[in-house]
Amino acid sequence: QQSTLFPYTTLFRSQTVFGDGNPGAELMFVGEGPGREEDEQGIPFVGAAGQLLTKMIAAMQFERSQVYIANIVKCRPPRNRVPEPGEAQACLPFLKRQIELVRPKVIVTLGATPLQYLLGKTGIGRERGIWCDLDGIPVMPTYHPAYLLRAPERKGEAWSDLKQVMARLGGSPAETSRRREGTSGTP
Repeated sequence: QQSTLFPYTTLFRSQTVFGDGNPGAELMFVGEGPGREEDEQGIPFVGAAGQLLTKMIAAMQFERSQVYIANIVKCRPPRNRVPEPGEAQACLPFLKRQIELVRPKVIVTLGATPLQYLLGKTGIGRERGIWCDLDGIPVMPTYHPAYLLRAPERKGEAWSDLKQVMARLGGSPAETSRRREGTSGTP
């Protein structure tokens, strides 16, 4: 069925890519929108950028199944372009409802698009690594994994951002690991 909001969607996408992960996650990642591989599989972040995101999640001592991953837009834009303002605005209520239902303790925004549409800010290079607030939820903007694949020299900055998230959620990587394994770390 053709969307009245986005008449191109039946031409460029095969399905809606809503979200993936634990609906009770304490950590949520929000990206831009699905690409070709995500559109084919119906799961966000499964291509090369998704493989890097999965490694980033593992480095934080989480499994991908323990976090929740969503995007600003739920359908693949034509030619994998950045979502247009009307597209983002049309999808934003769905993302906000996802956030309400998941109720994460922390959100990590990935790249410029979620920074703009969730937080009303621009300049990911300037804003990354600085805590923000979204309706009482701490938000850490960082670089999108696709950008990190093109600019690997920025991975250290992204890791610094993720370490701040780990500290907010439970302290050091070791403490995060103990929490993941279900132990308190106390004797």
